[in-house]
Amino acid sequence: GLLYLRVRAAPGASRDALAGLRGGVLRVAVSAAPERGKANEAICRTVAKALGLRKSQVSVHAGERSRDKTLAVEGIDRAELERRLTEAGIVP
Repeated sequence: GLLYLRVRAAPGASRDALAGLRGGVLRVAVSAAPERGKANEAICRTVAKALGLRKSQVSVHAGERSRDKTLAVEGIDRAELERRLTEAGIVP
């Protein structure tokens, strides 16, 4: 299946990491600058790694040029997403 995950980007961070959940929005810190899609690539890579997915399973669905984005995540359901976020230290 396909599910959508709302994220808020924090580019220019010291390292790539999930930075918590606030109001149902996952905060993702990445070191890449928001230019030429570099931050978007880093966000998808960081989320995929944290969820134990391939990078190809995570893509930007909306908000490509905004800090607030919607990611499309393939091959995982909502319950499994929440379980993996909890394992990654992010409490839904």
